[in-house]
Amino acid sequence: MSEHSDLVSVEVAYALPDKQRIITLQVKRGTTAATAVELSGITGEFPEIDPHSAAMGIFSRPLDGKASPLPQDYVLNERDRVEIYRPLQIDPMQARLLRAARARKKALAAGLRKR
Repeated sequence: MSEHSDLVSVEVAYALPDKQRIITLQVKRGTTAATAVELSGITGEFPEIDPHSAAMGIFSRPLDGKASPLPQDYVLNERDRVEIYRPLQIDPMQARLLRAARARKKALAAGLRKR
């Protein structure tokens, strides 16, 4: 794209454990991340995405209103990739505790089989 063009090329990405979709589209300069998600039509394929409340980021940098603007405020640049994040299924600390408990149980079972 020309630097002087009224359009920029961006991507909108969403992934499930078994399926990933990346949509490339041309949007007007000044388009926000949230608007690009709506324009991409990705919600037709993944109706669980709510473009007004979904967590998003640009190349793994969260658009959280802290270090970066919110999705409805972030103006896209040429070749930005808007990533739509799924909600966590389990708290990371809880997941670590469960893995540790399974590992202890497995180690205990292996130790009993050796005798």
